[in-house]
This record gives sequence, C-alpha cells and structure tokens, in this order.
Amino acid sequence: MVRDKYSAVWVSHSSISDFLKCPRAYFLRNVYKDPATGHKITVVTPPLSLGTAVHEVIESLAVLPVEERLKISLVKKLDPVWLKFSGKKGGFRNYTEEIGYRDRAIKMLMNLQEDPGPILEKAVKIKTGTLNLPNYFLSI
Repeated sequence: MVRDKYSAVWVSHSSISDFLKCPRAYFLRNVYKDPATGHKITVVTPPLSLGTAVHEVIESLAVLPVEERLKISLVKKLDPVWLKFSGKKGGFRNYTEEIGYRDRAIKMLMNLQEDPGPILEKAVKIKTGTLNLPNYFLSI
C-alpha cells in the first residue's frame, strides 16, 4: 500500500495534548473543516493575534541581508502588520484590550531590537523538497 503524506493526519505535541484533554476539542481544532469553504476553522483570540503579528514581523527579517535587518525599526514594521488584526478581526472585545496587546507586541519587538541575538546571523531556510525529512505514519 502506497502512503500519501499529503492525505495523512499530521500530529504535533499540542494536537496530541488536545486529544488527551478532550477528543472533541482535538477534532474541532485539527480535523473539522467548514463544509462551505473546505477550510479549517480557527477562533481568533487576542493572544493568537499578538503572536501572529510579532512572528510575521520577525519572519520578514529572514529575507533581508543581515546588515539591513534592523535599519528600520521593528515597531514601524509592526504598524502595517497590526492592521490585519485590528478590532474584531483580532478577536479584541474593545479598543482598550487591543491597545494593551499592541503595547505588549511593541515591548517584545523593542526587546528584540535592543538585544537581537541570532537575528543578526544569516538565516537558513530548509526547502522541504530537497531534504527527505522523516515522516511517521500512525496506525489507528
């Protein structure tokens, strides 16, 4: 039997933890898809919006040469990214809550700018097509 890695169910530490806590929660978070669109449904929450916005700003640095990564303030780079998560799109109940999370994002990026650590080293991206990374199939 030929096994297709694209039709397999992918598991992670967090998805296994979800299943152990509540199989129904696992199903809704990791398996269920909206019948109308065929897409997984994700409930947007402020912490998720915060993490996604900060991650997007940091990820954008990987494509830049090392010497150009911190030329533009990371906080300035946050402004256009944050617009994607502003208001109800980010799961915020009100403007005060949104500002609180935005301030946290700014603090995170300022900390990174002050102490960049590995950000100022060359980034290595692994192309999944060139390496044959291990896949494990789980029997049910």
